[in-house]
Amino acid sequence: MKETPLVRRDHEIADVLDNLRRVFKVVHRYSKRAEKVAGLTGPQVWAMKVIAESAPIRVTDLARRMYLHPSTVVGILDRLEQQARVVRTRSEKDRRVVTVALTAKGRETVSKVPQIAQGLLLSGLKELSDADLLTVSGGLRRLVGILGVEGMPPPLLLSPEVNAPEGKINDPGGRTGELV
Repeated sequence: MKETPLVRRDHEIADVLDNLRRVFKVVHRYSKRAEKVAGLTGPQVWAMKVIAESAPIRVTDLARRMYLHPSTVVGILDRLEQQARVVRTRSEKDRRVVTVALTAKGRETVSKVPQIAQGLLLSGLKELSDADLLTVSGGLRRLVGILGVEGMPPPLLLSPEVNAPEGKINDPGGRTGELV
């Protein structure tokens, strides 16, 4: 029996929903594992992994490598510093420059925590061809449009933190970013 265009479309829609379910499930699983092992959020583990690869690293460079706004990264670093997992140092030559490195406790944590979904996603996206990256980006932009949340500040994966500068949320619809 030949598949009709309507049946084929239904199969594609089901495939999209199943793939979204898979993505959400794996992101949740990776984050819960990191939280269980180290008591940290996914973004905190991700920051520590990037710092471990490049320390000492300037806070602005860390934000760029994580594709996050610097104020978001500062909030993550504040919590990691309170837990004595990272240390920030202000440059003597240029007081505006702040670098961050792992403490001994931070290095021990990084050696124990598993890879997290953000790191895997970033690595995979960087390996895509320009055409494939545009396809993925365009498709996700459309999904966001379907849900009507284009102006919602982008929350970090499974974290209460938002990737937006403090007080700079651009939502023409007046929504607060909360889903009700």
